[in-house]
Amino acid sequence: MTGPGLAEAVGAGHGVICAVGAGGKKTLLYHLLENHPGRAAMTTTVFTYQPPRRLKATLIVDDEAGLRRRVPDTERTPVLYARPSDKAGRLAGVSADTLADIHRRGGFGITVVKADGARMRLIKAPREDEPVVPACADVVLLVSSVHALARPLDERIAHRLDRVLALTGMDEGQLLTPATLARLYTHPEGLARGCGTATAVPVLNMVDGPTAREAAEETARHILADGERYDRVVLTSNRAPGLVVGVIHRS
Repeated sequence: MTGPGLAEAVGAGHGVICAVGAGGKKTLLYHLLENHPGRAAMTTTVFTYQPPRRLKATLIVDDEAGLRRRVPDTERTPVLYARPSDKAGRLAGVSADTLADIHRRGGFGITVVKADGARMRLIKAPREDEPVVPACADVVLLVSSVHALARPLDERIAHRLDRVLALTGMDEGQLLTPATLARLYTHPEGLARGCGTATAVPVLNMVDGPTAREAAEETARHILADGERYDRVVLTSNRAPGLVVGVIHRS
């Protein structure tokens, strides 16, 4: 029997879907964008890199007034839009008001949004001004990579290391465990901060084999035991059909 695809597993079949955290946000968002059956868009509220050439989307880069004028009128789908950046190879984010306006007037079934950065690390904790989740968000994916587990906690794996140490109670160089990774999800200042009334869904990514799955399932149990906000944890991998390895529900 075929398991659920990513959109079904995380409850992201329609609306404004954001991703925060580290360890594969854009891959998950690209998948949702490209596999949505209707009109789909992608944008960002923070700085991001130019999309890969393999992404089959129309790119529109303009100031906010230009985006509000051009994006809703484009008949192409999917479409990726952002503001220009003065840094080579990068794009700048749009405001929450512009995002909401374009989603509504453009008649998009789904808009996926990169709502913070992680500098290619495997885990992160937000600082005071992060993440940048718009008020119109329906679902927020809270992403971490299980490849960080059993590795020394340092700047090679963690973005905002000082915040990660503060939230987990760990010392730099200690090995990251499922219980301590779970604290990034359950701490009040952790990955779910700023999500407002949106549905927050923990996603453990890079679950690429049996050992990683065992560690991910243990992490998920800790998240659900201490995180009353969550009703499930989704395990994902690029190697899995539809990206979904499994879904751990609250018992």
